[in-house]
Amino acid sequence: MSYKIKFHKQVIKFLEKCDINIAERFYENILILEKEPYKNNLDIKALKWEEKGNYRMRIWKYRFKYMIIDEEIIIYFYDAWNRGNIYK
Repeated sequence: MSYKIKFHKQVIKFLEKCDINIAERFYENILILEKEPYKNNLDIKALKWEEKGNYRMRIWKYRFKYMIIDEEIIIYFYDAWNRGNIYK
């Protein structure tokens, strides 16, 4: 069973402005993540200071924050930025 992927409009704007290599890598990771959100070889860590089910995916110097909503089978990306700005 695959999870549905949803994006906040800020993440879409970020992907439109960023380098094409970052966007391609992000979409490649999405394909892996939607099939196996918990067991994969991506650079993902749980965000300890936020609610349970919130994670970040790292692609080079950029971070993509998302939450997994198991009840609705959704992965929702809600923030994207470079390392220095995303955690503020």
